[in-house]
Amino acid sequence: MSDLSNTIANGLSSSYQDFGKRVHTLAESLSEEQFWKKPYSYGNSFGHLTLHLIGNLNYYIGTQIANTGYVRDREREFTESNPRPKQEVLQQLDVTISMVVKTLEAQTAETWSQEYQATGAEYTKDRFGIFLRCASHFHHHLGQMIYLVKEHSK
Repeated sequence: MSDLSNTIANGLSSSYQDFGKRVHTLAESLSEEQFWKKPYSYGNSFGHLTLHLIGNLNYYIGTQIANTGYVRDREREFTESNPRPKQEVLQQLDVTISMVVKTLEAQTAETWSQEYQATGAEYTKDRFGIFLRCASHFHHHLGQMIYLVKEHSK
């Protein structure tokens, strides 16, 4: 891997791992009930956002780049009515982040610019773009999770 390719992979890997740790830290203060409770009828629960991040990363990076065979059910990410234990969901997030990091480490100077196509990512043209877009998406929902934890602590 070239120096620039290493720099990109390491920077993105650090971001994904940091975001995952932050989700764990935020989730610590939530009970099982709070993890799945939607404070507002129009919003999401912390648990559903976590499922959404897992689905997003597994589809856009796992299915499309790492060839994991993951089949996404995006609607269920937000509507799961039979929630699993918080620790199980957080462990699944960790496994997903590990897959992303492994996939990042496999990139080379040549593969970063390989064409990328996926439903829902029509404006993303290459692998670097989807890794960056997914990191931005993760960070966006991390902000929502911070807000949800504050709502539950009132």
